[in-house]
Amino acid sequence: MATDTTNTTKQKEKPPKPRYNMWQSSWYMIRLAIREKEKKVLILCTLTALLAVASNLANLSITPVILGAVENHSPLSTLLLLIGGFVALTMLLSAAASYVSTNILYGKITVRTAIITKLNTKMAATSYPNISDEKFLKMRGKASDSISCNSAAAEAVWDTLTRLLENVLGFLIYLALLSSVNPLLILVITATSLLGYFINKPLSEYGYRHREEEGLLTGTLFYYSSCAESSHMAKDIRLFGMRPWLEELYAKTWSAYQMFQRKAQNVYIWGRIADLVLAFLRNGFVYAYLIYLMLNGNMSVSLFLLYFTAAGNFSGWVSGILGTLLTLYQQGLEISNVRECLEYPEPFLFKEGAPLEPDIHRPYEIRLEDVSFRYPNTEKDTLSHISLTLHPGEKLAVVGLNGAGKTTLIKLLCGFLDPTEGRVLLDGRDIREYNRRDYYRLFAAVFQDFSVLATTIAANVAQREEDIDMPLVKDCIAKAGLTEKIESLPEQYEEKLCRDVYEDAVMLSGGETQRLMLARALYKKAPFVMLDEPTAALDPIAEADLYSKYHEMTAGRSSVYISHRLASTRFCDRIILIENGIIAEEGTHEGLLAKNGRYAELFEVQSKYYKKDSTNGANENSADSTNEPPNENDAFHEDNILPETKALPKSKTLPDTNALPERKEDTAE
Repeated sequence: MATDTTNTTKQKEKPPKPRYNMWQSSWYMIRLAIREKEKKVLILCTLTALLAVASNLANLSITPVILGAVENHSPLSTLLLLIGGFVALTMLLSAAASYVSTNILYGKITVRTAIITKLNTKMAATSYPNISDEKFLKMRGKASDSISCNSAAAEAVWDTLTRLLENVLGFLIYLALLSSVNPLLILVITATSLLGYFINKPLSEYGYRHREEEGLLTGTLFYYSSCAESSHMAKDIRLFGMRPWLEELYAKTWSAYQMFQRKAQNVYIWGRIADLVLAFLRNGFVYAYLIYLMLNGNMSVSLFLLYFTAAGNFSGWVSGILGTLLTLYQQGLEISNVRECLEYPEPFLFKEGAPLEPDIHRPYEIRLEDVSFRYPNTEKDTLSHISLTLHPGEKLAVVGLNGAGKTTLIKLLCGFLDPTEGRVLLDGRDIREYNRRDYYRLFAAVFQDFSVLATTIAANVAQREEDIDMPLVKDCIAKAGLTEKIESLPEQYEEKLCRDVYEDAVMLSGGETQRLMLARALYKKAPFVMLDEPTAALDPIAEADLYSKYHEMTAGRSSVYISHRLASTRFCDRIILIENGIIAEEGTHEGLLAKNGRYAELFEVQSKYYKKDSTNGANENSADSTNEPPNENDAFHEDNILPETKALPKSKTLPDTNALPERKEDTAE
């Protein structure tokens, strides 16, 4: 029995139709040049086309004119004058063309730089969900290719428009010239050129149709090259012997890229063959007809040479028009992609939203009202029906397993994400109604990913290059516990970071960088402070010192603190435990321990290894000492627990092991 395979056969998706055609894209570039005060680009492009046509006409005329003078038995002085005049004219046109070409370059780069600035601004200011939107990221990648170099579409389009104008002018002039011989010549030349265009058009579009395949290969090659050159991967490459592996991966990708190019050239070659065949037929007919006229005495040798050359050039003008139109079409698609990226819809309100002026002295309240959130293309909510209020001045700790949704909760509070269900309210008003950039000004944060910029330490704290409040910078760095380190450096607060840019830049450790990020958060003086694992890179002593200052650092502000170390949350006013996308438990540190629930169980897991380390330090061979590894299902692993307390100074922020409750056995087992 025959089966219908139409539903089982996967059809290739057609690429989306561009929003703007080549003429709209060209007009966009012209308007952009005018807005960027680079009208000279338009003037110089026109002048370039005129000079090219003039130079072509001079070269076309020089031989027939001199030959005609010889046929008319002109004196030697006349011949020398004609030759000298044409040489001078050719030199003058060439010099003018070179001058214009040199000066037009700066204007073209300025216009392309304006597009680069627009794309960078779009990427830096777009709504946060767009940053993880696969469609937007692909569009951004293609747009980057269109502005990447001088030969990219955003700059090369000016050369294409210039050539198009040049070919159109040449076509009109030569059309008038050849029409005086026989209109049939024009018909044959035009017909064969059009036929060649329609044969080559679908063939030449092969590269554009398969641009994603080529982009994937070139992107992969770039990725492997950057991995080999990366200072961050240098230790892994040497320690694990990754060089042969990287070389193998690069070689395989390079081989695939070469195969793609060979396949593309096998397609393009048929267009070249068609051009050769049509050129042979076209030129054969034109030259045969001109020779016939000359042999029958209807045309002088000089005119034969003039029309003979003009016929070949006329064919070039027609092919040039069609070829530049095809190139302009492809560049128009790329420029359309740039425009579509710049115009990509924003899910958040910015200028259209209600204005919001942060006031650090105002008692703000944020409330999550039955909030659920699900990431795109996932089947399960990361957070489900969360209701939570962050009270003015409150210090809230958020704990839970990896992947429980703690960072997602922070992103919802900060307005980076909007809930898929429910509402996030600021003083009773949905934050979706506000200008989102104004809303961001309410928050200072330290995230797990650091954003250290290639500038001075002071500028990294202040997030600006001018009007830096240095006393405030020093105060924030002191509160973050980094003063001693920075003042030991030669340039102190003016020391530069990031060796990718500055060879003599200082390299801070992970813990020092984390302190620097905390100083940045304090400098902002925002009503809310969000800390996502702010002490993950600190040793326990440094962590304890930081906690002792935490109340001072966040005085008068509301704060949310995420940590895997449960002992480090006891300074907070309230703790919530997120599990399976919901708030499983809520209360103070002591209250949650007293409940003897999930929080107490997780705390006991940590404290078990904490006490075991202490016991092993006292007596490695004690019968009470166990060497069993942590269960893979345990929530917290050994790298997240605090070491023995006898190595630490006394601090009320550290757990008292004698006060830890004994873990109760499950009677059901």
